[in-house]
Amino acid sequence: MYLLLVLAASFFSIWASAKVNSTYKRYSAVATRRGLTAAQAARMILDQNGLRNVGIEAIAGNLTDHFDPRDNVIRLSDSVRNSTSVAAVGVAAHEAGHAVQYATGYVPIKVRNAIVPVANIGCRFGPYLIIIGFMMYYMSYLSQLLMNVGIIFFAASVAFQIITLPVELNASGRAIKILSGSGYLDADEVPMVKSVLGSAAMTYVAAAAVSVANLLRFMAMANSRRRND
Repeated sequence: MYLLLVLAASFFSIWASAKVNSTYKRYSAVATRRGLTAAQAARMILDQNGLRNVGIEAIAGNLTDHFDPRDNVIRLSDSVRNSTSVAAVGVAAHEAGHAVQYATGYVPIKVRNAIVPVANIGCRFGPYLIIIGFMMYYMSYLSQLLMNVGIIFFAASVAFQIITLPVELNASGRAIKILSGSGYLDADEVPMVKSVLGSAAMTYVAAAAVSVANLLRFMAMANSRRRND
């Protein structure tokens, strides 16, 4: 049963990834009528929120865009930074939304940052600890200990995925609100941005679904191991 959940979540993740790529490609071909580049849009949003200290830099790759709170800078990928497409402007505005979240002390992003160290450990080592513990048939106590520790660590990575959802949705909501309310985009261009950011949000939903399904599977493995002791 749990394996089926993992498979269903994995197929959903594949679909979400294909959806965001196709949607971004579609609206990358639609230029904003005002000719505003993604970098210009991000700069305007930052300045409008009093964040003139936040920089904007280029980064290699495709859709590698992100806000780095450590360096207080938005990094826009080569395909986004100087593009005037509706898709690129939406992506840049989304990252500016993250900068605003940090500046305003948005609580979910604080919670997410607080669990990052444990979540990284859990994502990397949690499954291995669980599997090793499951295979140690003749060392019952150590087996259960490894599995329990692995599940705790992996649960932290699942919590990270779940708390990421409101963070990303809020950043997109801020972006859409500013783009539509400040005249950066025409009225008929706003739904296009919503489509781009909405499809991107589905990838985070899919990632959370995969993580939850795997956590349930690991917990079932641990219960099965306890029953067999």
